[in-house]
Amino acid sequence: MKMLIEKTKKGYPAFWEAGGSYTSTGKAIIVANKDGQPKKAVYVRSRSDQYGELANAHHALIILEKGDHIINVSHHRRNFEIEILRVLDFEDKEGEVFAISAVEHVNYWGEWDKEPPIYLAAAVEAAKEKATCYHCRKPHFIE
Repeated sequence: MKMLIEKTKKGYPAFWEAGGSYTSTGKAIIVANKDGQPKKAVYVRSRSDQYGELANAHHALIILEKGDHIINVSHHRRNFEIEILRVLDFEDKEGEVFAISAVEHVNYWGEWDKEPPIYLAAAVEAAKEKATCYHCRKPHFIE
């Protein structure tokens, strides 16, 4: 599976922590390192800007490395769907974007196909908190 991602001004592959909740639905994307720990953000948005409104949008830009995890969460009335992906490789596209050329599907939960690794428990909880944070305006899982 391929995904388009950002490229920083210095040319590094990066991904946004993003998301938040409305009244009964929400979604979130967070990034964890290979050990499931938060990563340092290279940019944290504090107000609406060229990326648009701040509520339920992009909050922190994080440089990606091979082995990092991307956790996608969505919910409807706190009935969660969680997908965990591991970055395997990058493909440099000409211009402003990178592509993750390979990701490994680690886990999926509507009901877990298998329990997620214990080292990702804090990251999964942070993603669920962000997905239920009403009109979220800040990052939930960065250093």
